[in-house]
Amino acid sequence: MKIKVLLADDQEELAESIQSVLSSCEELEVVGIAVDGFEAVKMAEEKKPDVVLMDIRMPNMNGVVATQEIKRRLPDAKVLVLTTFDDSDYILNAINNGASGYLLKDTSSVALVDAIKNAYAGDTILPAKIARRIADAARMVSNDREIRLKRAYGFSDRETQIAIMLCEGFTNKQIATALKLSDGTARNYISAIYEKTESDNRGAAVSKMRETIKG
Repeated sequence: MKIKVLLADDQEELAESIQSVLSSCEELEVVGIAVDGFEAVKMAEEKKPDVVLMDIRMPNMNGVVATQEIKRRLPDAKVLVLTTFDDSDYILNAINNGASGYLLKDTSSVALVDAIKNAYAGDTILPAKIARRIADAARMVSNDREIRLKRAYGFSDRETQIAIMLCEGFTNKQIATALKLSDGTARNYISAIYEKTESDNRGAAVSKMRETIKG
């Protein structure tokens, strides 16, 4: 069975170029091309794609909002955001709204096809430069939040960093990818955070930590 792919990009030539690349792969089927976010959401509901390649900057509805809507309506669909490096301000927002990762628009044809297959399999796709930017963003937290969490729960520096990422909505996989940790190591840190906050689950831990940060 082929992986159904929906393209969403207002640059017609680029969309057609990507379609040509994907159509050359026997494992992929391009089921449509949307020219803006509204059309992407509508076509996603109609075509039920497995993977959506979503341009971040489009008229009428941008890729972040469209991603949120598609994930709300089709939770199993994977969304890969197409971006330039200058769009880094959107990174956390899109991932927190359900994107499975980011692809730079200059990604090679082979890497693009592999990324779609890997996203379909459940992997988080983050080019090294993007992963570093996420890690940098995670480190750019106020000293006040760090101090409050460390004083309240006795977190280590790494636990504090991960605690803040949990509060910002990162998944275990995204934390591991951004901080270049193995999945098991990330889980161990998160389990330690649960223990130190005396919480049985993520929701309880995040709730307590957010209250602590607010003061």
